Amino acid sequence: MRALVTGAGGFVGRHLVARLQHEGWQVTGLTRRDVDLADPVAAAAAVRAADPDVVFSLAAGRAKGTPGERAATVAVNTSPWLVDALPDRCRTVVRLGSSTEYAAAPRPLAEDAPLEPRGFFGATKAAGSLLLQAAAAERGVRAAVLRAFQVYGSGDHPTRLVPVVMAAARTGGTVDLPARLSRRDWVWVGDVVDACLRAAVDDGLPPGVVLNIGTGVQTSTEELVATAERVTGRPIATVPGGHPGRGWDTADWVCDPALARRLLGWAPTVDLAEGLARTWAAG
Repeated sequence: MRALVTGAGGFVGRHLVARLQHEGWQVTGLTRRDVDLADPVAAAAAVRAADPDVVFSLAAGRAKGTPGERAATVAVNTSPWLVDALPDRCRTVVRLGSSTEYAAAPRPLAEDAPLEPRGFFGATKAAGSLLLQAAAAERGVRAAVLRAFQVYGSGDHPTRLVPVVMAAARTGGTVDLPARLSRRDWVWVGDVVDACLRAAVDDGLPPGVVLNIGTGVQTSTEELVATAERVTGRPIATVPGGHPGRGWDTADWVCDPALARRLLGWAPTVDLAEGLARTWAAG
């Protein structure tokens, strides 16, 4: 099987490429150094050159400081050129979406929750999901959108919460806690990769299906730090209210993973304590 992975240099992308290669796939990975995915001509040419059986669309832009940055982020996150550039041999596009495509809700979020994106990034991801579903249906290509909740694991960006907590455990540094209660559904990166692979090869999935990928358990920042202390055996100093929080932070952010379990046969295999222990061991 020939796979094209956009965003292959990102956190989830690196783990996915390694898993695909381990299982014998022929992989073409696209990173920012390989091609500007905001350039539709260059991006389409890269897709055609890869000639994939399956596309894993993981590339994601986040810059929004200037009009040019916002335009580039929209182009990358919606990828309107993708489906038209696919060869006839391509059977599936698996898109890694985001739980920020949904509004916050005081209950587990299922796939029928309304799309009320939290912030610019969530809006571009939601638009990209809808565009992929529509374009793939017209082209006759099977598409699956996996809306991942809070992915964590080894190799994540050092400014994100879990790497910050692990670094504090190693160095004796401090962790700034958010000014208001923030809970998230933390899902281990290996489980997200497994969902991507299952969606790629399961011909029984309904075309255009959306599946939430999370654990169904939400954890506050304070609880995550306490869990990290237990698994590392190190004290972790915190500064309550030291972080202003982010616009999409909420006291309730948790997945209902029932549909992924039923349609994909997928369920998380690693709980937060085990995932943090593996992340700690990976260094």
